[in-house]
Amino acid sequence: MHKYENIELKALFEVSRVLTSSFNLERNLNLVLEILSKELNLTRGSIFIFDKKREEINIVAAYGLTNEEMMRGRYRIGEGIVGKVMETGLPMFIPDIEKEPKFLNKTGSRIDKKGISFLCVPIKIEDEILGVISADRIYAEEQGDVDDDIRVLSIVASLIGQFLKLWESYKIMEDENLRLRSQLEDRYSLPNLIGQSPSFQGVIKTVMKVAATDATVLLFGESGTGKELIAQIIHFQSKRAKGPFVAINCAAIPENLLEAELFGCEKGAFTGAVKRIGRFEQAKGGTIFLDEIGELPLQLQPKLLRVLQERKFEPLGSSKTIDVDVRIISATNVDLSEEIRKGNFREDLFWRLNVIPIYIPPLRERKEDIPLLLEYYLKKFNHLYKKSITIDEDALKILISYDWPGNVRELANTMERLVVMTENKKIGIKDLPDTVKGTLKIKAFLSDELQLPTEIEELERIRIIETLPKHNFNIRRTALALGLTARQLSYRIKKYGINIEKGLNKL
Repeated sequence: MHKYENIELKALFEVSRVLTSSFNLERNLNLVLEILSKELNLTRGSIFIFDKKREEINIVAAYGLTNEEMMRGRYRIGEGIVGKVMETGLPMFIPDIEKEPKFLNKTGSRIDKKGISFLCVPIKIEDEILGVISADRIYAEEQGDVDDDIRVLSIVASLIGQFLKLWESYKIMEDENLRLRSQLEDRYSLPNLIGQSPSFQGVIKTVMKVAATDATVLLFGESGTGKELIAQIIHFQSKRAKGPFVAINCAAIPENLLEAELFGCEKGAFTGAVKRIGRFEQAKGGTIFLDEIGELPLQLQPKLLRVLQERKFEPLGSSKTIDVDVRIISATNVDLSEEIRKGNFREDLFWRLNVIPIYIPPLRERKEDIPLLLEYYLKKFNHLYKKSITIDEDALKILISYDWPGNVRELANTMERLVVMTENKKIGIKDLPDTVKGTLKIKAFLSDELQLPTEIEELERIRIIETLPKHNFNIRRTALALGLTARQLSYRIKKYGINIEKGLNKL
């Protein structure tokens, strides 16, 4: 094999290694030109990429050029040697650039052109020309000939073309990931914690303080209060925001599978087991959210305690120790101190989890936040379903007076159902679910100031209003349901001023 051929192979190997090392466009292309200069004695080189938006060929990497010279290296298709190669898709060789009028030297990098040859090769994939690669050469007999250089540059151009296509796909995915992450960060930002009550403002202040740290957090609160949302906001407002957020409900996975789910397992660790990565390993560099932590089986608690203390664990069926870099946020809707008393939860684990406790109050303890939440979800679902539904004043009073035992989750689901199902432009009392209208509706109209006879009449009026729509305002069927005669019901309808014609009540 000719000595120059060995040098070519070495250069091509180095170029291939660099282009497959990363998706750093500028770094990789500059290294390619350095390799060509070092191994093949190309004195100056440039890589141009076609900018489709500007319809311009620009230098993206260069060897032997200053930044200012690179900025001047811009060509239109057909302009100069670079533009001609881009137009035709064919390589060009200029033996002496001093004698070639088409060589424009736009960069101004060649003060003395004498004796310099110029090679220019298209970078293309199939029929698509992505750009060109060019190089200066001062030939000596022992350094190979023009055909050798054109051949090597063509192979390098092909490798660069494949890299550029992969890089384009990578950039599209990266941009999409950034867009989605931006949406997530926006969705899980502090403004999405809706509430003006003192108790909830206290939650927001604590979240703001704790998000900037890596402290372990334990969230207390009833079901539906938004514990996972709080956990996500802490994650996306922290320095771990670019890492994964992994959530697992400890009560939703069978006890015999939970250890493998959390810590992973080796093949054959138990009957039918295949090798799998656990949630802790998946959350590396990010946050793991352990919901319903009070349901964690007693035999798994020492293993979690070790993770909290030493940041280490072994997958099920393995003796290999895995180091874990993860923030732990847990949540519970049960009284863990009572579980400790019963012997169901380890006290040492509780104190490890309870570094920063955050209590999320139920809606019945922050009534002033309900109108804000109703407005937020009404707007959200109107936008989602392209509607413009409003709530009338009387229905709003009932919604505000309701205790919402399912908390924010129940409120959100109720508002979505109302927006989807309401036939009119305005949500009225008749549209509200029975759970909301039931005995809780009475609270909206009764007060301690009412005397007993008046209060009984108010209860009676509300029961009639509630029952009439269920029987399509049919007096006989409604009376039967209420244990009255049709005559007694008609009398009460007239007495309380209930409007049957419109199928609505006048309150």
